[in-house]
Amino acid sequence: MNFCKSSLIVLGALATAGALSSCGEVKRGEYAKGVATIYCDDGFKNVLEEEIEVFEYTYPESSIIPTFVSEAQAVDALMGDTTDAIIVTHELTKDQIDYIRKTHKKVVKQRCIAVDAVGLIVNKDNPLDFLSMEDIGKIMRGDITKWSQLALNDTADIQLVFDNQNSSTVMYMREHFLDNKLITANPNVKVFAEQNNRQVFDVVKNNKNAIGIISVSWLGDSLEMAKKVPIETRIEGYEKEGDVIARELTTEVKVLGVQNPTEVNDFTLTPYKPYQAYIATGEYPLFRKVYMATTASGSTLMKSFYDFVTGFVGQKIITKTGIMPYQYSVRVVELK
Repeated sequence: MNFCKSSLIVLGALATAGALSSCGEVKRGEYAKGVATIYCDDGFKNVLEEEIEVFEYTYPESSIIPTFVSEAQAVDALMGDTTDAIIVTHELTKDQIDYIRKTHKKVVKQRCIAVDAVGLIVNKDNPLDFLSMEDIGKIMRGDITKWSQLALNDTADIQLVFDNQNSSTVMYMREHFLDNKLITANPNVKVFAEQNNRQVFDVVKNNKNAIGIISVSWLGDSLEMAKKVPIETRIEGYEKEGDVIARELTTEVKVLGVQNPTEVNDFTLTPYKPYQAYIATGEYPLFRKVYMATTASGSTLMKSFYDFVTGFVGQKIITKTGIMPYQYSVRVVELK
């Protein structure tokens, strides 16, 4: 399978009847009125904004106010009872849940809502097309510091660009390549932290020596195209039980493929780009789960929004962002 080929991902109904029935529709009424807040990792800003827009249109007396922060700040906000909902890439631990219950007398509900991927992007003029998992590890550790070490005719330093020094993307790369050590522990690594994913994208567009590390939900145009459609039409599409998405990644920067030769995949050297199809099958290796957690009780607006995001329509919305909804069955079709 060539990683440059376009792919289709066919999304079926929710994986099980139990999953569908457990996320029932929000009933119009008192639980869909008022104001609620949610803290969200900046990597999933595009996802959450569309969820809120559709929910508020459906329930016009509701107002969900998002705050986009680092994952650590989001968790701190929930622990401190500053908000009653967060979207992050790690489940809350038993100790964190127990603390909230004992300190704030609240019960935590959390559920995986999506499978995201971490994308690697370079400038359009950069001749590099892919990296192996081994290459990525060496770059992160400082064993590879110059483009010439990747067989390119360029002696310039490789510059790593992240969205935020405390972001979930930084945490993911540390966990997978550095045994949770700080990226800045090795002075040979040229690493820079911006304020959000949009700034990472802009830096790479203008810097031939940069590798941007970014949530895949920022790398496609499906959601932007969807937003040009009247919201009534979008909602009709979200309510259909099946969908087919042929999704192209952005052409403003180059999205790198990733090789991951292992025993599981017969040591194939095929590099895969972070298309939804390859995130779904695990062939693109840099993926992670996304969780929504809330302390809201059943008779609140935020509990209604939690049910919406984890329910059928909320999961369908995620298909437009480039990442995978967690509760869908999938069938991958390759276009020759």
